[in-house]
Amino acid sequence: MSETRVVSLPRRPARHEHPNIDEAGLVAARHGDRVLAAARDGGATRWVAYFEPMPDRLRDDDVVALRATAVRCRAAYGVKDSVRDALPASVTEPFLDAIDRLVRELNRPRE
Repeated sequence: MSETRVVSLPRRPARHEHPNIDEAGLVAARHGDRVLAAARDGGATRWVAYFEPMPDRLRDDDVVALRATAVRCRAAYGVKDSVRDALPASVTEPFLDAIDRLVRELNRPRE
């Protein structure tokens, strides 16, 4: 007779349990849609490829994965190579502000 072991992983918090994080992620996703549209309109294929998965991830990722997505979005604003060089500030700056707000919410202490 064989024994069955059940291994349970630690429960990750659902986004809806943290409405401020959820809202910040959704706002960032809407701005991400605008960045992606501007990249497509401007023919910036590199940035299209980079940003294509981001809006959906910002909408759907759990709290833990959302942090990694936010870091990846923020990385597009590098010193030597920045999305700011390829797209207008009217789309890049609001997205950056939304990502920074999301990161602040993610870093806020939780109960």
